[in-house]
Amino acid sequence: MTYKHGDILLIFVPFTDLSTSKQRPVLVVSNDLYNKYSDDLLVAAITSNLKNIDYSVIIQTQDLDNGELRKTSAIRADKLYTLSKHIVKRKFGNVKSKILNEVILKINEIF
Repeated sequence: MTYKHGDILLIFVPFTDLSTSKQRPVLVVSNDLYNKYSDDLLVAAITSNLKNIDYSVIIQTQDLDNGELRKTSAIRADKLYTLSKHIVKRKFGNVKSKILNEVILKINEIF
């Protein structure tokens, strides 16, 4: 399946000791051309823990073009991962372009 820039996906993230994994939401930040030809995706973590928000963008359901969030969440521009498309459980939304642009700006601040 092809995923798009700005999609919110549910994935299984393994614990660092590989003993188990936990479902987590992520935002696809890699561009559509990369996503089309690669088996991987570049993603940013999404959390409902709003304590550390220095490099985060807060989102709510109204910030999505489609889909729904159960809780106010933060997209963590400082938590980027390259993950295989094969571990995606499902897509459950897509952020508005304004939010995606804010995330990209935060990522650029880090670099």
